[in-house]
Formats: sequence, C-alpha cells, structure tokens
Amino acid sequence: MASTNDIKNGTTLKLDHGVLWNVLEFQHVKPGKGGAFVRTKLKNVMTGKIVDKTFNAGAKVEFANVDRSEMEYLYNDGEAFIFMDTSTYDQIPVPDTVVGDDKNFLLENTKVTVATYEGNPLYIELPPAVELEIIETDPGVQGDRSTGGTKPATVATGATIQVPLFITTGESVKVDTRNGDYLGRVN
Repeated sequence: MASTNDIKNGTTLKLDHGVLWNVLEFQHVKPGKGGAFVRTKLKNVMTGKIVDKTFNAGAKVEFANVDRSEMEYLYNDGEAFIFMDTSTYDQIPVPDTVVGDDKNFLLENTKVTVATYEGNPLYIELPPAVELEIIETDPGVQGDRSTGGTKPATVATGATIQVPLFITTGESVKVDTRNGDYLGRVN
C-alpha cells in the first residue's frame, strides 16, 4: 500500500476489487478552505473507459506491479499476435482483443512496449508514428475543391487512411498511430 502522494502519470493503480487503472493525469490540489486532495483521470486497462476520480491527500491506494518491456512484433498466428522480448528472446502471444485497433499500424519487426500484469498482457504501446506503404489509392483529380482535398488510401496493414490527393500507390507515408492521421511522405 502506498499513499496518493506517490501517484504519477503512467502508474497503474489497483482499485475497486482488483480492477486495474492507468493514471493519465493527476493534480495535487490545496484549496484555501478544507483539506488537500488529488484529482486524477484514470483509464481502465481492460475496457479503455476513462473516468475522473478524486482522492483525499494521503489516502492509501494500492499500486499494481505492471511490467513494461520492449518487444518486437513477429507475426499473427490467426488467434493471437506473437511478440518477442528483445532482451530475453522469449515469445509471448497477445490476444487480438488486447491489441485492438493498434493492429492497423502494426507491421512485422515493429518495436512496441508490452505491459503485462502477473504474466497476462494488458496493452501495447506503439511508437508515436509509423511508416507505411500505400498499396492502393485512386489517382487524384484536380479541381472540384476550394482547399487541399484528401482521398482514402489502403496501407500495407490493410487499414484505410485519408491522404492528400498527390499521394500515389507505392509511396511510403508517415502515419500518427494515435488517430490514424497522415503526417507526411517518407523519402
């Protein structure tokens, strides 16, 4: 058990009968009247639900010991995504439900951070941006717009993103992994 004074961004708390919550934001508040408290924004590790929770300053909370290790994505065997620990070369399967929409930006040999708790994978963290090849897109047509337009394009992972009209099939682009936005061409 630790105190709310030890809460930091990125730590994982065990609350409400063993439910794991990641701390996204925290703020120690000392109002002029009344006792101090800690305001937090928490994300449920399993469901992804985000809630605001307030703790009294100095209250006892339980921290979960979450192991975060750098791993390399190897392949998908149809049931799970197989990752290899880059330091021990151990391979672990991560279920499709844990990877979720991140599979849209996951190419083989991509280095990611995998968080595990008691040997079970909780979530993966992709790099902020990845380079993906455009495998299919329509040719851009000039005109019919007042500002720069976009068009859908399918990338090597099978995901569809919006790219500017000048992008053609076969080019590599940089994509933001948090929201799927086009960031630019890769030379």
